[in-house]
Amino acid sequence: MKTIELIILSIGLGMDAFAVSVCKGLSMKNMNWKKATIIGLYFGFFQLAMPVMGYFLSKGFESIVINIDHWIAFILLGVIGGNMIKESLKQEKSENCNDNVNFKTMAILAIATSIDALAVGITFAFLNVNLLLAVSLIGIITFTLSIIGVKIGNIFGDKYENKAEFAGGVILIFLGIKILFEHLNIIKF
Repeated sequence: MKTIELIILSIGLGMDAFAVSVCKGLSMKNMNWKKATIIGLYFGFFQLAMPVMGYFLSKGFESIVINIDHWIAFILLGVIGGNMIKESLKQEKSENCNDNVNFKTMAILAIATSIDALAVGITFAFLNVNLLLAVSLIGIITFTLSIIGVKIGNIFGDKYENKAEFAGGVILIFLGIKILFEHLNIIKF
């Protein structure tokens, strides 16, 4: 994967964290940069760590699935993206709308928003990916998006939460299609 593709993938993965951060910002009466930084650190760290875990968990299976790796990436990114789009279309308010940043609350949210990154890490094992660059970009971009999300949530409320999650889902689906098309030599991007 090229660097620009990794940046786009990182933005797509970071949208779940962004959406929850918007909700966290919404619940703050006044913008709290310390809490915003803590939120960014939790989400950024877990988004960085999960692909590493997925990568090493699946590395042992590389020889078995090398001929279908592009299908695995396509299916995983499509399912993750589809779920993000489905979640974005739900009308109910998120139960995560509070400004609490204690360990238990943030660890649960960070794990929940980074499960898709674990699946992406599995696809990294089958693609030509610079893992250090990929996870660094994912962590930094998620950290940044999370802080921006808290600020936007504090200013504009929850009207951007669903749009961010929807956009993230679309990005992941298109990346999955691109990977499939390139491996099948249908289109070169």
